[in-house]
Amino acid sequence: MLTNIINALQRFTLGDFLDILLITLILYSFFRLIKDTKAYQMAIGIAIVGLLFFITRWGRLTASHWLIQNFINYSIIAIIVLFQGEIRRFLTTIGSQSFRKPSSIKAFQDRLEDLFLAVDYLSTKKIGALIAIEKDISLKSYADRGPPVDAVLSKDLVISIFFPHSPLHDGAVIIRGNTILSAGALLPLPAVHNLGEEFQTRTRHLAALGLSQETDAAVIVVSEEAGTVSLAIKGKLKRGLTKDQIKEDLIKYFR
Repeated sequence: MLTNIINALQRFTLGDFLDILLITLILYSFFRLIKDTKAYQMAIGIAIVGLLFFITRWGRLTASHWLIQNFINYSIIAIIVLFQGEIRRFLTTIGSQSFRKPSSIKAFQDRLEDLFLAVDYLSTKKIGALIAIEKDISLKSYADRGPPVDAVLSKDLVISIFFPHSPLHDGAVIIRGNTILSAGALLPLPAVHNLGEEFQTRTRHLAALGLSQETDAAVIVVSEEAGTVSLAIKGKLKRGLTKDQIKEDLIKYFR
């Protein structure tokens, strides 16, 4: 075995190194993307099946190896079905990366306090709101669904947009950096059959979940019934957050 390793190292080329590096980067990016999601547990399950494949092959467990091998033959289809959301987000992330993002996130962090003051006011007055904040994946396609605003993010502007009877209060505000791109935008809704009865009539919360599943955006929801504040990130919705909790979670996520 040691001889085989030495022979392999002797034949090792720069192309082999680049090949390994590329695969490592792809796997690292994918697992980083699905971290803290249900897909992460599924990926672990698939890894265990792969490990059993090699164990049964090494141990010459014919029946078990045949069963696992036939399962693996159809695993590509299973992976596409199970990870369709993560694969779509992964490919979108690759296509949306740009050198402008770090400066855009820095600009957003400079206007955080204005956003928190606006959300706090809306929560106190029980005014419903839906605010999507762009991270790495561009939200331009969603911003184009609403009237353009293209104005500097401020407390007064956010409050005025969501004030009752405002023409734009029903849709979502899309934020990139320190700029409000658009308001009254329509966001994608996820399938509700597996979300529970609490989501059946909560369109804002569904829209927040839907966008956080499609992209890496952070979405703030203010409930007009209870005035509670929720935050959707990576397909998960955290409810009943205080101003300090929202601030901590957003700073941590955009750091």
